[in-house]
Amino acid sequence: MKFTTALVTGLLSASTVVAAPGTAMRRKRADAAIAASRAGVLKAPKPFIAATNITAAVHGPENKHVSYSTNWAGGVLEGTGFKTVTGTFTIPKVTVPSGGSSRTLYSASAWVGIDGYSCSSAILQTGVDFSIQNGAVTYDAWYEWYPDYAYDFTGISFSAGDSVTTTVTVSSKSGGVATIKNNSKGTSVTHTFTGQTGALCQTDAEWIVEDFTQISSSGQESLVPLVNFGTVTFTGASATTSSGTKIGPASADVIDLIAANGKTVLTDVTVGSSTVSVVYG
Repeated sequence: MKFTTALVTGLLSASTVVAAPGTAMRRKRADAAIAASRAGVLKAPKPFIAATNITAAVHGPENKHVSYSTNWAGGVLEGTGFKTVTGTFTIPKVTVPSGGSSRTLYSASAWVGIDGYSCSSAILQTGVDFSIQNGAVTYDAWYEWYPDYAYDFTGISFSAGDSVTTTVTVSSKSGGVATIKNNSKGTSVTHTFTGQTGALCQTDAEWIVEDFTQISSSGQESLVPLVNFGTVTFTGASATTSSGTKIGPASADVIDLIAANGKTVLTDVTVGSSTVSVVYG
């Protein structure tokens, strides 16, 4: 789960790639905000998101175990002793959604993580934000151990089409490592966590595209307007347990993003033996 402040002035135009709007403006998440955001993941069935009320069909064999969320789309494996989660995806070429305004900031984030789904005491995650406003496309790599907030990586940059591998590894209930590697540019960054507040349960392994939460200048919370990210597919997706067992996402719970109206599905997620694919729209 990421939390950032909203950008209030214009970015550069003409498709310029600049520092992401979240950089240097992140605020610590309030526990209440996180609890509300966590509650956005809703196990189906729920009366207000019953299949008969959903106006955009969810496709594929994953329908039998799909869940709906106001902020997550992707796959979540539930189990025990998860130690490492990894996945590789291509940095998407993002665009303004149909009918949107170029002046609005649109964003999303792709990440891998451990916990934060059935386990709420902590989450270890790392990923990349992608945003567009006034024609300016921005990318931002970050790492986080909830209940602390997200921090930006430095020394790494991205362009649309780059192959990126994201990995988190647990070393203890309060420690671990987050790594992002730009395979196309041959660069990587790593952060090591030690003595963190909030203990991992190691029961959730995740490959997620998130419509993350922002805080306005007046302190109001809301989901950032979702950018059109096309398709984000995690390949080589796997989770390894403390015993060394390697598991693919084929049996993962599938989560689709659903609009605040509880009726319109915004993504189409499919999982395979080593893939999690999230399609916008």
